[in-house]
Formats: sequence, structure tokens, C-alpha cells
Amino acid sequence: MSVPMSLLAILDEGPSYGLRLKQEFERRTGGVWPLNVGQVYTSLDRLEREGLVRQLDGGIERQRPHEITPAGRRRLAEWYDRPIDRSPGRDQLVLKLVMAVGGANGDPAAVIQAERRGAVELLQQYTRLKRDGLEDDLGWAFLVDSLIFKTEARVRWLDACEARLTKARPFGSGTRAAAPTEGANEPVKITPPAEVLR
Repeated sequence: MSVPMSLLAILDEGPSYGLRLKQEFERRTGGVWPLNVGQVYTSLDRLEREGLVRQLDGGIERQRPHEITPAGRRRLAEWYDRPIDRSPGRDQLVLKLVMAVGGANGDPAAVIQAERRGAVELLQQYTRLKRDGLEDDLGWAFLVDSLIFKTEARVRWLDACEARLTKARPFGSGTRAAAPTEGANEPVKITPPAEVLR
């Protein structure tokens, strides 16, 4: 989530100061991603150093309004036009499963069950948010749909992990990973199972 770019987008509609920016960000995201006002001011300071916003006269101390600069408008247009960086980040759940499979005390089946249960509960919360949300707020609908689709994908991925685990470890076998076989250090091309792609 790019807070500075979101603040630029809000400032593109007119000058504002930190607390108002925080409130508008939270209004647009339905409070799903709460924003600390300190983070707003840190982001504004960074944007100002980069020449993307400037402080206006008036207001007191931290309530001085900021406005977007022409360079800020160009950067915002680039942000809208370019796809986001999709390089894989470190996903805590993926790391947890990888470590559970490779560790002496890990139980990947238990991790999968707990995470699936949590994901299903989260999916229910998001579905309620969508049901109770404002139908005419298109931005809110985009946000909630995104959360629902990501959580559904997480549940499907956990199902695929469980199927792979069951296939690799028949009932009654231990939870430790098998000892590396010859050629285990060679690069492996990761190909998702067909059912995950459907």
C-alpha cells in the first residue's frame, strides 16, 4: 500500500493538512487500513523533500495545508499509468509453512487448518462489510472486492497445500520433510498445480 501516493491523489483534488488527509484516506478505505497521523506527516515531509508537494502559508504548525506541485501531478500520473511492482515479497504464512515442513517440531497440517479457519472467518467479515456497505461508493466496492478475492485465493491456496501435503505424506507418516535426494540443490522451476489455476 502506497500511503504517499494515496496522499498525492487526495491533494490532487485540492490543498489539505495532515489530519484531514488522514480522515479522507480512512473514509475512502472504509477504515479497513487505519492510518496514523504521524505516518501522514512523515509521508508529507518525504513528498515535500522530493518536490512533489509544498506547504502553503497559513495554519499553525502541523496544521499548515499542503498542495501538490506540478512534479507531484506528473508522479501521480505515472503511478496511475504504470503497473505496480509484482515481485514476490516475503509472505509470513508461506514462510511459516515452509519452516513447518522443514523443521523438527513443525506440523504443517495444523498450520494449514488454523490458517484456513482464520481466512474463512476473515472472508465472512469481508462479506458482511460488502453486504452492509454503500452500493454507490465505487471505491469502497473495489476495496472490499479486492479483500474478498485475495482471501478466497488464500483459502484455495491452503486447500492446494493440504492436497499436496496429503499426497506427499500418506496417513500415519511423520511431519518432517523427506531427506534431500540427489540433485536437490539444482534450481527448481515452480509450476502451480492445474487446480490452482482454475
